[in-house]
Amino acid sequence: MSKALSLDLRERVVAAINGGLSCRAAAARFGVSAASAIRWQQLTLSQGDARPGPLGGHRRSGLIEKNADVILAMLDARSDITLAELQAGLAERGVAVSGSSIWRFFDRRRITLKKSRRTRTNKAIPISWPEQTDGPFWPELTNGFFLSHRRTEHEFMPR
Repeated sequence: MSKALSLDLRERVVAAINGGLSCRAAAARFGVSAASAIRWQQLTLSQGDARPGPLGGHRRSGLIEKNADVILAMLDARSDITLAELQAGLAERGVAVSGSSIWRFFDRRRITLKKSRRTRTNKAIPISWPEQTDGPFWPELTNGFFLSHRRTEHEFMPR
């Protein structure tokens, strides 16, 4: 697991930059990447020191939390709405979020969207048979018997 470099090293790199060295020269002197030296300098200018931020953990999407009222209103308007429909509805409003982030949004609020047991899961679909072609309709059908149900001569003999 990664670990932030020490605050002492960060402060020495920033002090060298403030002393007149370029970010790249200070990075080369202390054996760190130029990107790290630039980032530490920016942190010092913005927050006063080069302390590292917290590592790891889950970062909740601020975008989806800002639109919580919109999502809940869409759910109230239609209780059987799908995650894909919610995602499309948010996209119409200019909010690009994934279906999994919408799922986590509902999971945090303990909102489950399940069909009731009394609802039929699927409706009867009329079956349409394909047109007859050259060979038999069922490939395993030969001479009117299924191959798996053919009897041998031995089975027909009386005992």
